[in-house]
Amino acid sequence: MQTRKFDTAVQELKYQVIKELIRAYDSPEGIGTDIFRDIPVKIMPGPKASLRCCVYKERAILQERLKLAMGGDKDNPNVVEVIDIACDECPVDGIFVTPACRGCISHRCVEACPKGAISIVDKRSVVDKSKCIECGKCAQACPYNAIILQKRPCVLSCKANAIKVDADKKAKVDNDKCVGCGACVYQCPFGAISDKSYILDALEILKNSENNTKYKVYALIAPAIVSQFGYARIEQIVTGMHKLGFHQVVETALGADLTLDHEADELGEKGILTTSCCPSFVKYVKINFPDLYKYVSSTPSPMVMAARLLKAMDETAKVIFVGPCTSKKFEFKSDIAKDSVDCVISFEELQAFLDAREIDVSTLGDTALDNASYYGRIFARSGGITEGVTQLAKERGFEARPVAMSGLEECKKQLLMLKVGKSPYNFFEGMACEGGCINGALCLQHGPKSLSDVNRYGEKAAEKSVENSVKLYKLTKNKGE
Repeated sequence: MQTRKFDTAVQELKYQVIKELIRAYDSPEGIGTDIFRDIPVKIMPGPKASLRCCVYKERAILQERLKLAMGGDKDNPNVVEVIDIACDECPVDGIFVTPACRGCISHRCVEACPKGAISIVDKRSVVDKSKCIECGKCAQACPYNAIILQKRPCVLSCKANAIKVDADKKAKVDNDKCVGCGACVYQCPFGAISDKSYILDALEILKNSENNTKYKVYALIAPAIVSQFGYARIEQIVTGMHKLGFHQVVETALGADLTLDHEADELGEKGILTTSCCPSFVKYVKINFPDLYKYVSSTPSPMVMAARLLKAMDETAKVIFVGPCTSKKFEFKSDIAKDSVDCVISFEELQAFLDAREIDVSTLGDTALDNASYYGRIFARSGGITEGVTQLAKERGFEARPVAMSGLEECKKQLLMLKVGKSPYNFFEGMACEGGCINGALCLQHGPKSLSDVNRYGEKAAEKSVENSVKLYKLTKNKGE
């Protein structure tokens, strides 16, 4: 079997844990407490450590990863958790004077500091940590760039300002501010921040279906999947998913077509609208711009729309979403989704699932996918929604002036313009991840190739218009009524 490629060694560790957990589930003995001894030893056999100070710490961290793989802390509603024992390597100096300090006589750093925290000792700048507020003004003033403001990667990555460092120098996630985007999960170099897995729930759903005889299990795949498994065609991945026990694999892009159809109508009625397909963006608006929340589309996300369609066609159906982000893991437990989506797993977890069952998809035949339009498929990348809404608005006789907001920093900028009445736009596409879902935190790979893959996938769609794709939904809805 071909070696799988991940962006980082942290992803590889998560994958190994999930894979071994699935193998334990499949074994005659099933999952017992001995997995907390056996799996860490199997992954980190020792005797020498490969990643940490000692093999015993490596195994202790893997035990914590196993807990997250089994659902994590049940009392913590957030899908993102901190592994405290793994969070101990990042610098905590804040403002740091490097050897590049020349001992210049202008002392601009001293003058710039609003708290008098910098003094000159032996012709070099020295920072008094008891006074420093880490504003960074001294770093900006230094002509040699000799003073730096060190921030942890997790803190830098979190554009919702939800991560702080506690008294023990451990990262802490503020659940009241966290929007579940997972940027910290991907950016933490030590994997100390990670997402909970619901893979055991997915395994139970598949097992209890008794080979889809008691009920049918549908997999909803996010369109970003086409850029993830570079060693095989998407049609082979679908065949592999059937071998895992799914009755049918359906494109979430069909739900995107339904969302486009609804959002275009909403925009025509309301005049100003933001998207609702990214749960992290919606939560960001609700927390940081509550007065703009009225503009958020009432249309459910593509995941929910597609799941509702499946359950309208088969009321006993179980739906498992397979996607690129932590955001969907918290959405499926929300009131709007809980009756439609039964479980969410990531692309990382799908890879582990296939390999645990020793399914080499690169050797399989193709199972065709043809559930969505070009516009539905390009939802995976920033700007895809704006293209679809612009086209539908033109067809329906009104003007859409859209802006694609890629990442929370761009979202903040454009929302501030809307708040003060200075925005020239009337349709705001919000994506928490820069570049869109193709750069979700739980993707196997990130990069420009993902964009080109999604564009090609969109071009291959048999349907080029949204209207034809939503016919099935409308027929099913009318039948239900």
